[in-house]
Amino acid sequence: MTTAQKNKKNKIVSASEAVSVIKNGDTIATSGFVGIGFAEHLTIALEQRFLETRNPCDLTLIYAAGQGDGKGRGLNYLGHDGMVTRVIGGHWGLVPTLQQMAVNNKIIAYNLPQGIISTMFRDTAAGKPRTISAVGLGTFVDPRNGGGKINAKTTEDIVELISFDGEEYLAYKTHPVNIALLRGTTADTFGNVTMEKEALTQEVLAIAMAARNSGGKIIVQVERIAERGSLDPRQVQIPGIFVDYVVVSEPENHWQTFAEQYNPAYSSEIKVPLQSLPPMEMSPRKIIARRAAFELEEGHIVNLGIGMPEGVAQVVAEEGMLDQIVLTAEPGVIGGIPVGGLSFGAAVNTEALIDQPYQFDFYDGGGLDLAFLGMAQADMTGNVNVSKFGPRLAGAGGFINISQNARKVVFTGTFTAGGLKVDIAEKGIAILQEGKAKKFVEGTVEHVTFSGEYAAKREKVVLYITERCVFTLTPGGLELIEIAPGIDLERDILAHMDFTPIISDNLKSMDSRIFKNYAMGLQNLPN
Repeated sequence: MTTAQKNKKNKIVSASEAVSVIKNGDTIATSGFVGIGFAEHLTIALEQRFLETRNPCDLTLIYAAGQGDGKGRGLNYLGHDGMVTRVIGGHWGLVPTLQQMAVNNKIIAYNLPQGIISTMFRDTAAGKPRTISAVGLGTFVDPRNGGGKINAKTTEDIVELISFDGEEYLAYKTHPVNIALLRGTTADTFGNVTMEKEALTQEVLAIAMAARNSGGKIIVQVERIAERGSLDPRQVQIPGIFVDYVVVSEPENHWQTFAEQYNPAYSSEIKVPLQSLPPMEMSPRKIIARRAAFELEEGHIVNLGIGMPEGVAQVVAEEGMLDQIVLTAEPGVIGGIPVGGLSFGAAVNTEALIDQPYQFDFYDGGGLDLAFLGMAQADMTGNVNVSKFGPRLAGAGGFINISQNARKVVFTGTFTAGGLKVDIAEKGIAILQEGKAKKFVEGTVEHVTFSGEYAAKREKVVLYITERCVFTLTPGGLELIEIAPGIDLERDILAHMDFTPIISDNLKSMDSRIFKNYAMGLQNLPN
Protein backbone atom coordinates (compact mmCIF):
# COMPACT_ATOMS: atom_id res chain seq x y z
CA MET A 1 0.00 0.00 0.00
CA THR A 2 1.38 3.40 -0.98
CA THR A 3 1.68 6.41 1.27
CA ALA A 4 -1.04 8.05 -0.82
CA GLN A 5 -3.42 5.16 -0.16
CA LYS A 6 -2.72 5.19 3.59
CA ASN A 7 -3.40 8.90 3.94
CA LYS A 8 -6.87 9.11 2.42
CA LYS A 9 -8.02 11.52 5.14
CA ASN A 10 -5.08 13.76 4.35
CA LYS A 11 -5.44 14.24 0.61
CA ILE A 12 -2.32 16.41 0.28
CA VAL A 13 0.48 14.25 -1.14
CA SER A 14 3.54 14.61 -3.34
CA ALA A 15 3.29 14.28 -7.12
CA SER A 16 5.23 11.01 -7.10
CA GLU A 17 2.92 9.57 -4.45
CA ALA A 18 -0.16 10.64 -6.38
CA VAL A 19 0.87 9.12 -9.71
CA SER A 20 1.91 5.90 -7.96
CA VAL A 21 -1.77 4.86 -7.90
CA ILE A 22 -1.91 4.76 -11.72
CA LYS A 23 -1.84 1.15 -12.92
CA ASN A 24 -0.87 -0.50 -16.20
CA GLY A 25 -3.72 -0.35 -18.69
CA ASP A 26 -5.55 2.51 -16.97
CA THR A 27 -7.58 5.05 -18.93
CA ILE A 28 -6.44 8.60 -18.12
CA ALA A 29 -8.47 11.74 -18.84
CA THR A 30 -6.80 15.15 -18.83
CA SER A 31 -8.17 18.66 -19.01
CA GLY A 32 -6.46 21.63 -20.59
CA PHE A 33 -6.58 24.03 -23.51
CA VAL A 34 -3.15 24.54 -25.08
CA GLY A 35 -1.41 25.25 -21.74
CA ILE A 36 -4.37 26.69 -19.85
CA GLY A 37 -5.48 24.48 -16.98
CA PHE A 38 -3.15 21.61 -17.89
CA ALA A 39 -1.75 19.58 -14.98
CA GLU A 40 1.88 19.95 -16.03
CA HIS A 41 3.40 19.03 -12.67
CA LEU A 42 1.45 15.78 -12.48
CA THR A 43 2.25 14.81 -16.06
CA ILE A 44 5.96 15.38 -15.54
CA ALA A 45 5.82 13.16 -12.45
CA LEU A 46 4.01 10.48 -14.44
CA GLU A 47 6.68 10.62 -17.14
CA GLN A 48 9.48 10.38 -14.56
CA ARG A 49 7.88 7.31 -13.01
CA PHE A 50 7.64 5.61 -16.41
CA LEU A 51 11.23 6.45 -17.37
CA GLU A 52 12.51 5.06 -14.06
CA THR A 53 10.35 1.92 -13.82
CA ARG A 54 8.71 1.44 -17.27
CA ASN A 55 5.41 1.65 -15.41
CA PRO A 56 2.61 2.46 -15.80
CA CYS A 57 2.42 1.21 -19.39
CA ASP A 58 -0.27 0.44 -21.97
CA LEU A 59 -2.27 3.50 -20.93
CA THR A 60 -5.31 4.85 -22.77
CA LEU A 61 -5.45 8.65 -22.98
CA ILE A 62 -8.62 10.68 -23.58
CA TYR A 63 -8.54 14.46 -23.97
CA ALA A 64 -10.75 17.03 -25.68
CA ALA A 65 -8.70 20.12 -26.58
CA GLY A 66 -5.08 20.28 -27.71
CA GLN A 67 -2.77 20.27 -24.68
CA GLY A 68 0.78 21.39 -25.62
CA ASP A 69 3.13 22.54 -27.07
CA GLY A 70 5.52 25.27 -26.03
CA LYS A 71 8.20 22.80 -27.20
CA GLY A 72 7.71 19.42 -25.60
CA ARG A 73 5.25 20.48 -22.91
CA GLY A 74 1.75 19.25 -22.15
CA LEU A 75 0.82 15.78 -23.33
CA ASN A 76 4.14 15.49 -25.15
CA TYR A 77 5.57 14.14 -21.87
CA LEU A 78 3.60 10.94 -22.52
CA GLY A 79 5.08 10.25 -25.96
CA HIS A 80 7.26 7.26 -25.03
CA ASP A 81 7.06 3.82 -26.63
CA GLY A 82 4.94 1.54 -24.51
CA MET A 83 3.68 4.21 -22.14
CA VAL A 84 0.52 5.09 -24.05
CA THR A 85 -0.93 2.57 -26.49
CA ARG A 86 -4.33 4.13 -27.25
CA VAL A 87 -5.33 7.78 -27.64
CA ILE A 88 -8.72 9.40 -28.26
CA GLY A 89 -7.98 13.07 -28.83
CA GLY A 90 -9.73 16.14 -30.12
CA HIS A 91 -6.67 17.99 -31.42
CA TRP A 92 -3.25 16.52 -32.26
CA GLY A 93 -1.28 19.43 -33.68
CA LEU A 94 0.12 20.51 -30.29
CA VAL A 95 1.31 17.02 -29.28
CA PRO A 96 3.90 16.09 -31.93
CA THR A 97 5.34 13.21 -29.88
CA LEU A 98 1.99 11.41 -29.79
CA GLN A 99 1.15 12.61 -33.30
CA GLN A 100 4.20 10.88 -34.78
CA MET A 101 3.40 7.68 -32.92
CA ALA A 102 -0.09 7.78 -34.43
CA VAL A 103 1.09 8.60 -37.95
CA ASN A 104 3.75 5.86 -37.74
CA ASN A 105 1.14 3.30 -36.72
CA LYS A 106 2.68 2.70 -33.28
CA ILE A 107 -0.46 3.39 -31.24
CA ILE A 108 -4.21 3.01 -31.63
CA ALA A 109 -5.42 6.52 -32.35
CA TYR A 110 -8.68 8.37 -32.94
CA ASN A 111 -9.51 11.98 -33.70
CA LEU A 112 -13.00 12.95 -32.57
CA PRO A 113 -14.55 16.44 -32.36
CA GLN A 114 -13.45 18.38 -29.31
CA GLY A 115 -17.01 19.19 -28.31
CA ILE A 116 -18.03 15.55 -28.54
CA ILE A 117 -15.24 14.43 -26.20
CA SER A 118 -15.96 17.31 -23.84
CA THR A 119 -19.65 16.37 -23.50
CA MET A 120 -18.76 12.66 -23.55
CA PHE A 121 -17.15 13.07 -20.13
CA ARG A 122 -20.50 14.26 -18.82
CA ASP A 123 -22.29 11.31 -20.44
CA THR A 124 -19.72 8.93 -18.93
CA ALA A 125 -20.45 10.40 -15.51
CA ALA A 126 -24.17 9.84 -16.10
CA GLY A 127 -23.62 6.21 -17.09
CA LYS A 128 -24.76 6.70 -20.68
CA PRO A 129 -23.30 4.18 -23.17
CA ARG A 130 -23.18 6.65 -26.07
CA THR A 131 -22.97 10.35 -26.82
CA ILE A 132 -25.48 10.97 -29.59
CA SER A 133 -25.11 13.95 -31.93
CA ALA A 134 -25.39 15.03 -35.54
CA VAL A 135 -21.90 16.55 -35.20
CA GLY A 136 -19.51 14.87 -37.62
CA LEU A 137 -21.96 13.74 -40.29
CA GLY A 138 -20.31 13.87 -43.71
CA THR A 139 -16.82 14.42 -42.25
CA PHE A 140 -13.94 12.00 -41.63
CA VAL A 141 -15.57 11.19 -38.28
CA ASP A 142 -18.61 9.70 -40.00
CA PRO A 143 -18.18 5.87 -39.93
CA ARG A 144 -18.82 5.86 -43.68
CA ASN A 145 -15.63 7.95 -43.99
CA GLY A 146 -13.43 6.24 -41.42
CA GLY A 147 -15.08 6.91 -38.08
CA GLY A 148 -12.25 9.10 -36.79
CA LYS A 149 -9.62 6.37 -37.09
CA ILE A 150 -6.17 7.80 -37.73
CA ASN A 151 -4.16 4.77 -38.89
CA ALA A 152 -4.30 1.12 -39.95
CA LYS A 153 -3.56 -0.10 -36.42
CA THR A 154 -6.86 1.41 -35.30
CA THR A 155 -9.64 -1.04 -36.17
CA GLU A 156 -12.31 -0.85 -33.47
CA ASP A 157 -15.41 1.13 -34.42
CA ILE A 158 -16.26 3.64 -31.71
CA VAL A 159 -18.64 5.73 -33.85
CA GLU A 160 -21.92 4.33 -35.20
CA LEU A 161 -24.50 5.70 -37.64
CA ILE A 162 -28.02 5.69 -36.21
CA SER A 163 -31.32 7.40 -37.00
CA PHE A 164 -34.24 8.92 -35.11
CA ASP A 165 -37.43 10.17 -36.74
CA GLY A 166 -35.90 9.79 -40.19
CA GLU A 167 -32.80 11.88 -39.37
CA GLU A 168 -29.23 10.58 -39.22
CA TYR A 169 -27.07 10.90 -36.11
CA LEU A 170 -23.74 9.57 -34.86
CA ALA A 171 -23.42 7.55 -31.65
CA TYR A 172 -20.00 7.94 -30.01
CA LYS A 173 -19.02 5.21 -27.54
CA THR A 174 -18.31 6.49 -24.02
CA HIS A 175 -15.33 5.20 -22.02
CA PRO A 176 -14.88 4.65 -18.25
CA VAL A 177 -12.17 6.85 -16.73
CA ASN A 178 -9.73 5.28 -14.25
CA ILE A 179 -7.60 8.37 -13.59
CA ALA A 180 -8.38 12.09 -13.87
CA LEU A 181 -5.44 14.52 -13.97
CA LEU A 182 -6.84 17.99 -13.28
CA ARG A 183 -5.76 21.42 -12.13
CA GLY A 184 -7.07 24.27 -9.99
CA THR A 185 -5.76 27.22 -8.00
CA THR A 186 -6.57 26.52 -4.34
CA ALA A 187 -7.55 23.33 -2.53
CA ASP A 188 -8.58 22.87 1.06
CA THR A 189 -7.48 19.84 3.06
CA PHE A 190 -10.65 17.95 2.11
CA GLY A 191 -9.97 18.46 -1.60
CA ASN A 192 -12.46 21.21 -2.45
CA VAL A 193 -10.85 23.07 -5.35
CA THR A 194 -11.31 26.63 -6.61
CA MET A 195 -9.99 28.08 -9.87
CA GLU A 196 -9.81 31.82 -9.19
CA LYS A 197 -6.48 32.33 -10.99
CA GLU A 198 -7.20 30.01 -13.91
CA ALA A 199 -8.13 31.48 -17.29
CA LEU A 200 -10.71 28.72 -17.94
CA THR A 201 -12.75 26.17 -16.02
CA GLN A 202 -13.05 23.81 -19.02
CA GLU A 203 -14.52 20.35 -18.28
CA VAL A 204 -12.79 19.63 -14.95
CA LEU A 205 -16.05 18.92 -13.11
CA ALA A 206 -17.31 16.57 -15.83
CA ILE A 207 -14.02 14.63 -15.86
CA ALA A 208 -13.94 14.40 -12.07
CA MET A 209 -17.49 13.05 -11.98
CA ALA A 210 -16.74 10.63 -14.84
CA ALA A 211 -13.76 9.21 -12.94
CA ARG A 212 -15.62 9.02 -9.61
CA ASN A 213 -18.60 7.20 -11.16
CA SER A 214 -16.23 4.88 -13.06
CA GLY A 215 -14.62 3.86 -9.77
CA GLY A 216 -11.47 5.78 -10.66
CA LYS A 217 -9.14 8.21 -8.89
CA ILE A 218 -9.06 12.00 -9.22
CA ILE A 219 -5.74 13.82 -8.78
CA VAL A 220 -5.69 17.62 -8.77
CA GLN A 221 -2.70 19.95 -9.07
CA VAL A 222 -3.01 23.33 -7.29
CA GLU A 223 -0.92 26.33 -6.32
CA ARG A 224 -1.80 26.47 -2.62
CA ILE A 225 -3.64 24.83 0.28
CA ALA A 226 -6.33 26.34 2.52
CA GLU A 227 -8.00 25.11 5.70
CA ARG A 228 -11.16 23.06 5.22
CA GLY A 229 -14.25 25.27 5.35
CA SER A 230 -12.38 28.47 4.46
CA LEU A 231 -13.21 28.48 0.74
CA ASP A 232 -16.28 30.24 -0.66
CA PRO A 233 -18.61 27.39 -1.65
CA ARG A 234 -19.73 29.31 -4.74
CA GLN A 235 -16.12 29.39 -5.93
CA VAL A 236 -15.57 25.64 -5.59
CA GLN A 237 -15.35 24.13 -9.08
CA ILE A 238 -14.43 20.59 -8.00
CA PRO A 239 -16.09 19.45 -4.76
CA GLY A 240 -13.90 17.50 -2.39
CA ILE A 241 -16.16 14.43 -2.62
CA PHE A 242 -14.78 13.96 -6.14
CA VAL A 243 -11.10 14.41 -5.23
CA ASP A 244 -8.75 11.68 -3.98
CA TYR A 245 -5.36 13.42 -4.00
CA VAL A 246 -4.16 17.01 -4.09
CA VAL A 247 -0.64 17.97 -5.18
CA VAL A 248 0.92 21.40 -4.69
CA SER A 249 2.78 22.21 -7.89
CA GLU A 250 6.19 23.76 -8.33
CA PRO A 251 5.56 27.32 -9.64
CA GLU A 252 7.37 26.65 -12.93
CA ASN A 253 4.89 23.87 -13.70
CA HIS A 254 1.80 25.95 -13.01
CA TRP A 255 1.93 28.84 -15.46
CA GLN A 256 -1.44 30.34 -16.32
CA THR A 257 -0.72 29.73 -20.02
CA PHE A 258 2.32 28.36 -21.83
CA ALA A 259 3.09 31.95 -22.88
CA GLU A 260 2.58 33.85 -19.62
CA GLN A 261 3.21 32.94 -16.00
CA TYR A 262 0.26 35.01 -14.86
CA ASN A 263 -1.97 37.71 -16.34
CA PRO A 264 -4.75 38.95 -14.05
CA ALA A 265 -6.79 40.03 -17.09
CA TYR A 266 -7.07 36.39 -18.18
CA SER A 267 -8.63 35.40 -14.85
CA SER A 268 -11.01 38.41 -14.99
CA GLU A 269 -9.40 40.12 -12.00
CA ILE A 270 -8.84 43.31 -13.99
CA LYS A 271 -10.07 44.76 -17.27
CA VAL A 272 -7.57 46.27 -19.69
CA PRO A 273 -8.15 49.52 -21.59
CA LEU A 274 -8.75 48.72 -25.24
CA GLN A 275 -6.41 51.48 -26.37
CA SER A 276 -3.58 49.48 -24.82
CA LEU A 277 -4.03 46.74 -27.42
CA PRO A 278 -1.55 47.25 -30.30
CA PRO A 279 -3.06 47.79 -33.77
CA MET A 280 -2.65 45.04 -36.34
CA GLU A 281 -0.14 45.79 -39.07
CA MET A 282 -1.33 45.86 -42.67
CA SER A 283 -0.80 42.40 -44.17
CA PRO A 284 -2.71 39.66 -46.00
CA ARG A 285 -3.94 38.52 -42.58
CA LYS A 286 -5.39 41.94 -41.84
CA ILE A 287 -6.96 42.20 -45.31
CA ILE A 288 -8.71 38.88 -44.71
CA ALA A 289 -9.81 39.84 -41.19
CA ARG A 290 -11.12 43.20 -42.42
CA ARG A 291 -13.17 41.61 -45.19
CA ALA A 292 -14.49 39.04 -42.72
CA ALA A 293 -15.60 41.83 -40.36
CA PHE A 294 -18.03 43.05 -43.03
CA GLU A 295 -20.14 39.96 -42.32
CA LEU A 296 -20.87 41.08 -38.75
CA GLU A 297 -24.26 42.39 -37.73
CA GLU A 298 -25.37 44.07 -34.53
CA GLY A 299 -26.16 41.52 -31.83
CA HIS A 300 -24.22 38.68 -33.45
CA ILE A 301 -22.82 35.97 -31.18
CA VAL A 302 -19.53 34.95 -32.79
CA ASN A 303 -16.86 32.26 -32.49
CA LEU A 304 -13.28 32.91 -33.53
CA GLY A 305 -11.01 29.99 -34.43
CA ILE A 306 -7.27 29.81 -33.85
CA GLY A 307 -4.78 31.29 -36.33
CA MET A 308 -6.05 33.50 -39.13
CA PRO A 309 -9.48 34.17 -37.53
CA GLU A 310 -7.81 35.64 -34.43
CA GLY A 311 -7.22 38.77 -36.50
CA VAL A 312 -10.96 39.46 -36.62
CA ALA A 313 -10.92 40.25 -32.89
CA GLN A 314 -8.22 42.85 -33.42
CA VAL A 315 -10.12 44.44 -36.31
CA VAL A 316 -13.30 44.51 -34.23
CA ALA A 317 -11.43 46.30 -31.42
CA GLU A 318 -9.82 48.77 -33.84
CA GLU A 319 -13.18 49.58 -35.40
CA GLY A 320 -14.89 50.14 -32.05
CA MET A 321 -17.44 47.36 -32.63
CA LEU A 322 -17.04 45.35 -29.44
CA ASP A 323 -20.14 46.78 -27.78
CA GLN A 324 -22.32 45.65 -30.71
CA ILE A 325 -21.36 41.96 -30.90
CA VAL A 326 -20.32 39.18 -28.51
CA LEU A 327 -17.13 37.26 -29.24
CA THR A 328 -16.82 33.76 -27.79
CA ALA A 329 -14.25 30.96 -27.70
CA GLU A 330 -15.06 27.27 -27.44
CA PRO A 331 -13.49 26.51 -24.03
CA GLY A 332 -16.16 28.67 -22.36
CA VAL A 333 -15.30 32.35 -22.97
CA ILE A 334 -18.24 34.71 -23.54
CA GLY A 335 -17.56 38.34 -24.36
CA GLY A 336 -14.36 40.34 -24.35
CA ILE A 337 -11.46 39.81 -26.73
CA PRO A 338 -9.95 36.33 -27.20
CA VAL A 339 -6.14 36.26 -27.26
CA GLY A 340 -3.91 34.21 -29.51
CA GLY A 341 -0.70 32.23 -29.72
CA LEU A 342 0.16 29.95 -26.79
CA SER A 343 -2.41 31.87 -24.71
CA PHE A 344 -5.22 30.98 -27.14
CA GLY A 345 -8.38 30.10 -25.27
CA ALA A 346 -7.96 32.93 -22.76
CA ALA A 347 -9.55 36.33 -23.21
CA VAL A 348 -9.45 39.81 -21.72
CA ASN A 349 -12.48 41.79 -20.54
CA THR A 350 -14.73 38.73 -20.57
CA GLU A 351 -18.37 39.04 -19.57
CA ALA A 352 -18.84 35.42 -18.48
CA LEU A 353 -16.99 32.12 -18.31
CA ILE A 354 -18.77 28.77 -18.45
CA ASP A 355 -17.65 25.14 -18.52
CA GLN A 356 -16.60 23.86 -21.94
CA PRO A 357 -19.32 21.15 -22.26
CA TYR A 358 -22.02 23.80 -21.83
CA GLN A 359 -20.37 26.03 -24.42
CA PHE A 360 -20.51 23.17 -26.91
CA ASP A 361 -24.14 22.47 -25.99
CA PHE A 362 -24.83 26.06 -27.00
CA TYR A 363 -22.76 25.77 -30.18
CA ASP A 364 -24.14 22.38 -31.23
CA GLY A 365 -27.71 23.58 -30.78
CA GLY A 366 -27.22 26.42 -33.26
CA GLY A 367 -26.53 29.26 -30.83
CA LEU A 368 -23.77 30.85 -32.91
CA ASP A 369 -24.84 33.45 -35.45
CA LEU A 370 -21.45 33.49 -37.12
CA ALA A 371 -18.17 31.58 -36.96
CA PHE A 372 -14.82 32.65 -38.37
CA LEU A 373 -12.58 29.63 -38.96
CA GLY A 374 -9.34 28.78 -40.73
CA MET A 375 -9.04 27.16 -44.14
CA ALA A 376 -6.05 25.06 -45.20
CA GLN A 377 -7.59 23.28 -48.21
CA ALA A 378 -10.90 23.57 -50.05
CA ASP A 379 -12.37 21.79 -53.06
CA MET A 380 -15.05 22.49 -55.66
CA THR A 381 -17.87 21.08 -53.53
CA GLY A 382 -16.95 23.35 -50.62
CA ASN A 383 -15.28 20.72 -48.42
CA VAL A 384 -12.61 22.15 -46.12
CA ASN A 385 -9.61 20.35 -44.62
CA VAL A 386 -7.81 21.67 -41.56
CA SER A 387 -7.05 18.33 -39.89
CA LYS A 388 -4.64 16.19 -41.91
CA PHE A 389 -2.03 16.83 -44.61
CA GLY A 390 0.06 13.84 -45.64
CA PRO A 391 2.12 12.82 -42.59
CA ARG A 392 1.06 15.90 -40.60
CA LEU A 393 -1.90 15.33 -38.31
CA ALA A 394 -3.38 18.52 -36.90
CA GLY A 395 -6.72 17.14 -35.75
CA ALA A 396 -10.12 18.78 -35.85
CA GLY A 397 -10.38 20.35 -32.40
CA GLY A 398 -13.71 22.17 -32.12
CA PHE A 399 -13.79 22.91 -35.85
CA ILE A 400 -16.42 20.29 -36.73
CA ASN A 401 -18.82 21.30 -33.96
CA ILE A 402 -18.52 24.98 -34.79
CA SER A 403 -18.52 24.88 -38.60
CA GLN A 404 -21.40 22.42 -38.82
CA ASN A 405 -23.76 24.24 -36.49
CA ALA A 406 -23.12 28.00 -36.72
CA ARG A 407 -25.85 29.69 -38.73
CA LYS A 408 -23.23 31.30 -40.97
CA VAL A 409 -19.62 30.20 -41.47
CA VAL A 410 -16.76 32.29 -42.83
CA PHE A 411 -13.60 30.37 -43.70
CA THR A 412 -10.48 32.53 -43.82
CA GLY A 413 -7.04 31.93 -45.25
CA THR A 414 -4.53 33.13 -47.81
CA PHE A 415 -5.23 32.02 -51.38
CA THR A 416 -1.95 30.10 -51.60
CA ALA A 417 0.50 29.03 -48.91
CA GLY A 418 4.27 28.88 -48.49
CA GLY A 419 6.11 32.04 -49.41
CA LEU A 420 3.25 34.31 -50.50
CA LYS A 421 4.34 37.96 -50.74
CA VAL A 422 2.02 40.84 -51.59
CA ASP A 423 2.08 44.59 -51.92
CA ILE A 424 -0.85 46.38 -50.32
CA ALA A 425 -1.68 49.92 -51.38
CA GLU A 426 -4.76 52.11 -51.15
CA LYS A 427 -5.67 51.16 -54.71
CA GLY A 428 -5.66 47.45 -53.90
CA ILE A 429 -3.29 44.50 -53.76
CA ALA A 430 -0.57 43.10 -56.01
CA ILE A 431 0.97 39.62 -55.85
CA LEU A 432 4.75 39.92 -55.68
CA GLN A 433 5.49 36.23 -55.09
CA GLU A 434 2.96 33.42 -55.28
CA GLY A 435 2.76 30.80 -52.55
CA LYS A 436 4.18 27.37 -53.39
CA ALA A 437 1.09 25.38 -52.35
CA LYS A 438 -2.37 25.62 -53.83
CA LYS A 439 -5.23 25.65 -51.34
CA PHE A 440 -8.08 25.13 -53.79
CA VAL A 441 -7.47 21.53 -54.81
CA GLU A 442 -8.76 19.07 -57.39
CA GLY A 443 -11.13 16.27 -56.41
CA THR A 444 -11.88 15.91 -52.70
CA VAL A 445 -9.69 17.38 -49.97
CA GLU A 446 -7.46 14.88 -48.21
CA HIS A 447 -9.47 15.02 -44.97
CA VAL A 448 -13.06 16.30 -44.89
CA THR A 449 -13.20 18.39 -41.72
CA PHE A 450 -16.17 20.37 -43.09
CA SER A 451 -18.63 18.79 -45.50
CA GLY A 452 -19.74 21.20 -48.23
CA GLU A 453 -22.36 18.74 -49.42
CA TYR A 454 -23.92 18.45 -45.96
CA ALA A 455 -23.87 22.25 -45.54
CA ALA A 456 -25.41 22.86 -48.98
CA LYS A 457 -28.25 20.42 -48.24
CA ARG A 458 -29.01 22.40 -45.10
CA GLU A 459 -28.82 25.69 -47.07
CA LYS A 460 -26.12 27.03 -44.76
CA VAL A 461 -24.53 30.36 -45.69
CA VAL A 462 -20.81 29.72 -46.18
CA LEU A 463 -18.10 32.14 -47.37
CA TYR A 464 -14.44 31.50 -48.21
CA ILE A 465 -12.44 34.72 -47.80
CA THR A 466 -8.88 35.21 -49.03
CA GLU A 467 -6.71 38.29 -49.49
CA ARG A 468 -7.59 38.47 -53.18
CA CYS A 469 -11.10 37.08 -53.61
CA VAL A 470 -14.24 35.74 -51.94
CA PHE A 471 -16.23 32.57 -52.73
CA THR A 472 -19.64 31.43 -51.53
CA LEU A 473 -21.04 27.90 -51.32
CA THR A 474 -23.87 27.04 -53.71
CA PRO A 475 -25.59 23.71 -54.49
CA GLY A 476 -23.38 23.58 -57.59
CA GLY A 477 -20.13 24.22 -55.69
CA LEU A 478 -17.91 27.23 -55.03
CA GLU A 479 -18.92 30.47 -56.70
CA LEU A 480 -16.53 33.42 -57.04
CA ILE A 481 -18.42 36.53 -55.93
CA GLU A 482 -15.75 39.17 -55.18
CA ILE A 483 -12.29 40.04 -56.42
CA ALA A 484 -9.82 42.49 -54.89
CA PRO A 485 -8.85 45.65 -56.77
CA GLY A 486 -5.52 45.10 -58.52
CA ILE A 487 -6.10 41.34 -58.96
CA ASP A 488 -6.41 39.78 -62.40
CA LEU A 489 -8.99 36.98 -62.59
CA GLU A 490 -7.06 34.70 -64.93
CA ARG A 491 -3.48 35.40 -63.80
CA ASP A 492 -3.96 35.67 -60.02
CA ILE A 493 -6.95 33.42 -59.32
CA LEU A 494 -7.86 30.80 -61.92
CA ALA A 495 -4.22 29.99 -62.75
CA HIS A 496 -3.64 28.98 -59.12
CA MET A 497 -6.69 26.76 -58.61
CA ASP A 498 -6.98 23.08 -59.50
CA PHE A 499 -10.59 23.57 -60.59
CA THR A 500 -12.64 26.29 -62.22
CA PRO A 501 -15.23 27.74 -59.86
CA ILE A 502 -18.57 29.13 -60.86
CA ILE A 503 -18.05 32.79 -61.79
CA SER A 504 -20.84 35.02 -60.53
CA ASP A 505 -22.72 37.03 -63.12
CA ASN A 506 -22.56 39.83 -60.57
CA LEU A 507 -18.85 39.62 -59.75
CA LYS A 508 -18.02 42.53 -57.44
CA SER A 509 -14.90 44.33 -56.29
CA MET A 510 -13.96 43.91 -52.64
CA ASP A 511 -14.66 47.09 -50.65
CA SER A 512 -11.81 49.56 -51.22
CA ARG A 513 -11.76 50.55 -47.54
CA ILE A 514 -10.24 47.16 -46.71
CA PHE A 515 -6.93 48.15 -48.31
CA LYS A 516 -6.54 51.62 -46.79
CA ASN A 517 -4.34 51.91 -43.71
CA TYR A 518 -6.90 53.62 -41.47
CA ALA A 519 -10.19 52.70 -39.81
CA MET A 520 -12.95 51.48 -42.15
CA GLY A 521 -15.81 53.09 -40.21
CA LEU A 522 -17.73 49.92 -39.34
CA GLN A 523 -19.05 51.20 -36.01
CA ASN A 524 -22.65 51.31 -37.21
CA LEU A 525 -23.37 47.66 -37.95
CA PRO A 526 -26.51 46.55 -39.78
CA ASN A 527 -29.12 44.77 -37.69
